[in-house]
Amino acid sequence: MQLSRKQRVDLYKMMVKIRLFEQRLPDLYTKGFTGLTHLYVGQEAVAAGVCANLKKEDYITSTHRGHGHVIAKGGELKFMMAELFGKKTGYCKGKGGSMHIANINIGILGANGIVGRGIPIAVGAALSSKKRKTDQVTVSFFGDGASNTGAFHEGLNFASLHRLPVVFVCENNLYGISVPQSQHQPIKDISVRAIAYDMPGVTIDGNDVLAVYETSGKAIHSARGGEGPTLIECKTYRWRGHHEGDPNMGGRYRSKEEIEQWMKKCPISRLEEKMLKEKILTPAKVKGIREGVEKEIDEAVAFAEESPLPDYQDLYEDVYVQ
Repeated sequence: MQLSRKQRVDLYKMMVKIRLFEQRLPDLYTKGFTGLTHLYVGQEAVAAGVCANLKKEDYITSTHRGHGHVIAKGGELKFMMAELFGKKTGYCKGKGGSMHIANINIGILGANGIVGRGIPIAVGAALSSKKRKTDQVTVSFFGDGASNTGAFHEGLNFASLHRLPVVFVCENNLYGISVPQSQHQPIKDISVRAIAYDMPGVTIDGNDVLAVYETSGKAIHSARGGEGPTLIECKTYRWRGHHEGDPNMGGRYRSKEEIEQWMKKCPISRLEEKMLKEKILTPAKVKGIREGVEKEIDEAVAFAEESPLPDYQDLYEDVYVQ
């Protein structure tokens, strides 16, 4: 799958947008403007590469570490920032916060604070698409820890049995909160679990956005064509701690050397260096992209600060029970 120069630049821009948005949040969290956040820094290639293959009408389900998915699927920074500030103008009117951003209009079925719980939602959406005979595809993002849950196994089993148009994307950042993969799973590659459900399973370098784009593109094309689900495992790494209250970027359970080693594999730097060498980008263009994103983030923060808080009577609106 040969990418044009523009497509590669767009992938780069998206990763920069995610990175700079996330890097703005620690300061805002420290100053008390936002609640608890789980940052996506270091994993940008997965969201950018996968969502670049999706249509607006396609669906995604996300996780507690979901800002990157929302941005890559077309979420507007100002409405995201307002949600993080708990403001009425946020995507969920300030009631969802960081872990529950949703916007059905662009196919975001919601981030989810419960590990693995986006998987059955994605399977249900895919079943709906099949029943309605649309060509919509659903992508479910989740982490290595979620692949140990019953929701994962039930979801993959059902999706394979009914050949549903869903792609399962495991962002294996090697830690389930503070527990390394080697201590919570007897396997090295999570993709091998696809064998039990008779679906394709593949493990790729999740810090190579071009590999992510190509692999997910094939899986999404296959799902859209009625060939059923695929499990993609993207090996990646989160630079920050599990959340912003996790001291020293997770230094209690990760060595400084390990973190530095993975930072050298930065997905943005890798693509940037490649495109500078190929003269697709120039230093001036790189600077312009970053300045443009920073300006957009500044505007998003200003929008959030100026937006009103929900009124107390809003407490009982948009609340549903079963």
